[in-house]
Amino acid sequence: MKNILKISLVAFTTVLLVNCNRSTAGKSRLTGLSFNDPKNGNYIRANSFEGQKPPLGMVEIEGGSFTMGQVQDDVMFDWNTTPKKIHVRSFFMDEAEVTNSEYFLYVQYIKDVFPPSEEQYKHIYNSVLPDTLVWRKSLGNTDILAENYFRHPAYADYPVVGVSWIQANEYCKWRTNAVNLRTLIEKGHIENIFEKDSVRNFFDTDVFLVDDSKLFDGDTTIYKRGVRTRNIRKKGEPRPGKDDFQGRKITKADGILQQKFRLPTEAEWEFAAKANIENREYNNIRGRKKYAWDGKYTRAKSKRFKGDQLANFKQGRGEYSGLSGWSSDGSDIPIRIKSYPPNAFGLYDMSGNVAEWVADVYRPIIDNEANDFNYFRGNLFTKKMINQNGEVVIVGGQAGNIVYDTLPNGNIIPEQLPGSIKYIPITKDDATFRTNFSKAENANIGDGDLNSSRFYEDNQDEFASRPSMYNSPKKPTRVRDSLTGRDIISTDDKSRTTLISDKTRVYKGGAWSDREYWLDPAQRRYLPEYMATNYIGFRCVTDKLGPMTYKKRKSRTPSR
Repeated sequence: MKNILKISLVAFTTVLLVNCNRSTAGKSRLTGLSFNDPKNGNYIRANSFEGQKPPLGMVEIEGGSFTMGQVQDDVMFDWNTTPKKIHVRSFFMDEAEVTNSEYFLYVQYIKDVFPPSEEQYKHIYNSVLPDTLVWRKSLGNTDILAENYFRHPAYADYPVVGVSWIQANEYCKWRTNAVNLRTLIEKGHIENIFEKDSVRNFFDTDVFLVDDSKLFDGDTTIYKRGVRTRNIRKKGEPRPGKDDFQGRKITKADGILQQKFRLPTEAEWEFAAKANIENREYNNIRGRKKYAWDGKYTRAKSKRFKGDQLANFKQGRGEYSGLSGWSSDGSDIPIRIKSYPPNAFGLYDMSGNVAEWVADVYRPIIDNEANDFNYFRGNLFTKKMINQNGEVVIVGGQAGNIVYDTLPNGNIIPEQLPGSIKYIPITKDDATFRTNFSKAENANIGDGDLNSSRFYEDNQDEFASRPSMYNSPKKPTRVRDSLTGRDIISTDDKSRTTLISDKTRVYKGGAWSDREYWLDPAQRRYLPEYMATNYIGFRCVTDKLGPMTYKKRKSRTPSR
């Protein structure tokens, strides 16, 4: 009887609290005005935010402070990995590299939406294809890999290679749109456009938020319903039909749409690879990790797998895998993802398999005195382009409206995909009286060159707009020969002192073709953003919103 009374009391109290919360949850705490109420202005407030779930294929990386930089001796003598203390915010990261099958999905999608058979789209499809010829060697029988590695099902779960930094960046943008499109379809906000043949299934998240009538060739019948609100129908108005749009338009404030996918910054990648959480003792780190796993050796110590290599890498000249019948690391080229144990964060192949692109522009020194909070070099601050009618400009579908860029290696890429919002760099007027930034392009800010000093004047810089300290060769120009009709490539014939430029990007992690030294997550190398190799792949990240962690704090002292 006593138990029944206790249960009844708890149930009554719970119902009472729920009713109280319902009566106040929809009101402003400071003004009393109702949210999401047409009778009170229909001011938006989303439901309570309980935290983000990791997106498909990702794991949560709880941020914090760590020492970024070298653990081993500086055998390169380039002071490229000098240790520095940096704080990294929490984020989500792909548990493994993007595979051939996942990237092939992207390639097929682009081909469907922008058919290369149509004149205005003829360069778009080719711009996303991996460079399969990265497998060729002048003195090697490797054409079988050039012909099969990307498309053959035997390599479907292998990390994609032959992808430039530019292509990896574009994949991240597409993934954002693909995930948001799937979310809107599953939640019933729009029809399954893949079942409709009458419209192109290109979807852009930014366009959807700004003006969704610009999507799907203007076919607004695709939208089934928005966010439901109370008392939408006014007195005397007919009930909405089954196919009529109901509710209000979805906004970013509703928290429905996925945050943008992107390449990780160098600091994020190294923080995730080191996974110092397994070396933590209370609020301190015991030692510093040489690899993505704990310990100072590349072989497993556990009884079951003792002696097995923990990563796919080159162990010596001609030692890509080991003896027949007793492979020492599992593969002579990249191997399928998740073939080796994950690190403490649950991330696979952060040491070995393939190196990975990160977002940063390369500079020899990372200056944590300039910024020790979520460090990143390469910001380009932009804004939406507005036309003379005050409307956001959408990149058009006509050939004249698609702007293409020819890269130094001859590849032709669109500056922006048709159907997306056109973004332009901010101007000085946009940064007037600001103390946190002063210009659009920030790749070379504070890097020690003449252009970053207070003594800089335009007439003192030998290479005009180019930073004098990093005077890499200028981009080749192409001129059409009036007689032959062929393009003549004019290269930079001036004496240059470095290959480092604002278009040079960092890549991290050792690869199948690297020696053990490069497995250290602190090591860093660089390559022009338009180049691709057979040993560099990538993985995506996305930002975590709200607190660093939603886990409840535990008592630091044992209970008595």
